[in-house]
Amino acid sequence: MASATTFYDFKPLDKTGAEVPLEDYKGKVVLVVNTASKCGFTPQFAGLEKLWKTVRETHPDDFVILGFPCNQFGGQDPGSNEEIQEFCQINYGVTFPVLGKVDVNGDNASPVFEWLKAEKPGLLGMKRVKWNFEKFLVGKDGAVKGRWASTTKPESLESVILAELAKQ
Repeated sequence: MASATTFYDFKPLDKTGAEVPLEDYKGKVVLVVNTASKCGFTPQFAGLEKLWKTVRETHPDDFVILGFPCNQFGGQDPGSNEEIQEFCQINYGVTFPVLGKVDVNGDNASPVFEWLKAEKPGLLGMKRVKWNFEKFLVGKDGAVKGRWASTTKPESLESVILAELAKQ
């Protein structure tokens, strides 16, 4: 989507294949994470859920986490969308939205991830997602405010998210 200028220009698919207009999150701070259910970083689902609940205690309508399952790294999310949802809920009590499975790199990469990577390249200007559980923070204005590697624990982003929420 070459004409996209903000996060809100995209409509990724949910677990059922229905479009999710990101415009619905306009004015909110959004943490986007490419997830996987069979990865060494999979326990980060617990940290993401904790972060989701903690921030929403004080900002119930202003923050959202969007999980995007991806099977591109070591085949670590091979299940169907339904199986992934079930896994997240049963094993980690996930209540934040987990959308449909996407590619984050390559010819079939989700347009939203192509845009996120272009807006906030990684280390040394790298424009690809390196592994599962990379995180992108989108501000209330729809612009990318930060990007963190898989090794960054979700809980460590709380102060950055709260600072972004405090901006007018």
